[in-house]
Amino acid sequence: MRILGYAIREQPRIFTVAVAGSLVFGLVTIASAYVVGAIVGEVAAPAVTAGRVDVSLLALGAATLFGISVVKVVGIFGRRLGAGFMQYRLQASYRRRVTRRYLDLPLSWHQRHATGTLLSNANSDVEAAWYPIAPLPFAVGTVLMLLAAMGSLFVTDWVLALVGLTIFPALFALNVVYSRRMAPRQALAQQLRAEVSAIAHESFDGALVVKTMGREAPETERFAGRAGELRDALIGVGRLRGVFDPLLETLPSLGTLAILLVGAARLSQGAITVTELVSVAFLFTVLAFPVRAIGWVLAELPRSVAGWDRLVRVLEATGEMAYGRTELDRRGGAPATLTFDRVSYAYPTGDDDRPGQPVLHDVSFTVPAGRTVALVGPTGSGKSTIASLAVRLVDPSSGTVDLDGVDVRDLAADSLAGTVALVAQVPFVFDDTVRANISLDRSGIGDEDVWAALRLAEADGFVARLPEALDTMVGERGTSLSGGQRQRLTLARALAGRPRLLVLDDATSAVDPRVEAAILAALRDPGAGSGGGSGTGTSILVVAYRRATIALADEVVYVEHGRVVARGSHQALLADVPGYASLVTAYERAEAEREREKPYESDDAAATSPTAQRSEVTP
Repeated sequence: MRILGYAIREQPRIFTVAVAGSLVFGLVTIASAYVVGAIVGEVAAPAVTAGRVDVSLLALGAATLFGISVVKVVGIFGRRLGAGFMQYRLQASYRRRVTRRYLDLPLSWHQRHATGTLLSNANSDVEAAWYPIAPLPFAVGTVLMLLAAMGSLFVTDWVLALVGLTIFPALFALNVVYSRRMAPRQALAQQLRAEVSAIAHESFDGALVVKTMGREAPETERFAGRAGELRDALIGVGRLRGVFDPLLETLPSLGTLAILLVGAARLSQGAITVTELVSVAFLFTVLAFPVRAIGWVLAELPRSVAGWDRLVRVLEATGEMAYGRTELDRRGGAPATLTFDRVSYAYPTGDDDRPGQPVLHDVSFTVPAGRTVALVGPTGSGKSTIASLAVRLVDPSSGTVDLDGVDVRDLAADSLAGTVALVAQVPFVFDDTVRANISLDRSGIGDEDVWAALRLAEADGFVARLPEALDTMVGERGTSLSGGQRQRLTLARALAGRPRLLVLDDATSAVDPRVEAAILAALRDPGAGSGGGSGTGTSILVVAYRRATIALADEVVYVEHGRVVARGSHQALLADVPGYASLVTAYERAEAEREREKPYESDDAAATSPTAQRSEVTP
């Protein structure tokens, strides 16, 4: 009932219109019962007795019934239109709230929740939460109509009114029992809907792994098992509904029968007239359908509560990052300085975000303005975590991350986004045009800026050769592009915003080493760039593996087990740090082996061969 209260408070005007329509319908329905009774008692019965029909009275009765029908149609229209507007507006509003909450919550929260479950929250859970809204105005109007009907029954005959007092509470009691028994079944069904959605999304998203590993049959069985559980849960809901629906239909009919039996006795006693008996009997008949509206609301409340509980867990989830109000001066576009000062970090665990084992310990280093720093270390050493901290995807457990001497936690959101750009390990491309993927509808980024960013990313060549150049649709997740092309497209996206600090988290692993060297050279040197384009002179923090990439850096920061072990030039670390030398040599051997087994695809081949574009696997 609190959920229904939230709905009414959020849409009071529309709810008032819908209830007004329902009330008009209800009052006219009661009036129609007494009009029918009057026609039978005052027109039909005398006509049978006299053997002739009073045409004027019959015409008056017909006109009255027609007028009542017209008013009833107006009431139905207002009720249904208002209920529909209210339901769909609430669903749209809460879908926006849930999505906004998703975007506010940190990555650590998303990592603990399956994507399919989140999709279910924003879709089926929102629909379930507000499903009772459609019959709610009808039910409220019906309650008022029942009160008016009971009043009219007492005015007509107190004995017949007692019959009504027996039937109507019985209907409410039956609906309450139905609602209580339905609640756990609906909650289970709603949970299984989310699980089925999560398994389906995971299987579709991992289609490459499923097919290449021959896991089609096991994945199908896994999905079929959970889908079968959902089927059984929904059958349980249907069975319970199948038991109670006939009872809910039967009670009003039993009430009509009781009215006729008791009314016949009262009629023989002279306590009531034929007109009154027909009016009351017809009233019970026409009330049978509106009373079901109360049952519809009560029947949907368990499902609504189940959906609402799942929504509330999202809307009340904690952990979002609070931004400050400090704005960095971007005039002139000078490169930014990034400073890590004794930074430690532990990923949260559990739903209460308790910190787990630390993955970074007292990390300190600086990326000077306009310089390139390479971050090197073995797998699991904390490089990607450092990259995430640099762009404030997460906040340090202790220590500070500064941009131009300002703690990133004190920066305004737009200032941070306009200063720093991250190009992640796995490139994500939207199912849209090349232009839209790079500009992202950001103000001030025209086609000239898009082409300039593509030149810096060494991507202008293959984009120019695409069928429609910037207007080419790249497919879901960029399936029409090779791995290297997707990486360069996401790099161009970051560069189009003219960041003052660029963080590359192994963002060019699928790119030919020669192309990678050209890209980094263009980024380092404002006067460099492919085809005469200009670079940015931006500060760069790059998670690197290749010797050629590392050698281009002004400084190398070597990390092991979440700690900065050594800093210096590539040559100095190669000579003085055995672990670094061993790691870089191993990387070099692996890269050479990879090149021998599968040479990097040229842009010419990728641009002219859709099959090749779709078959390339990012190493």
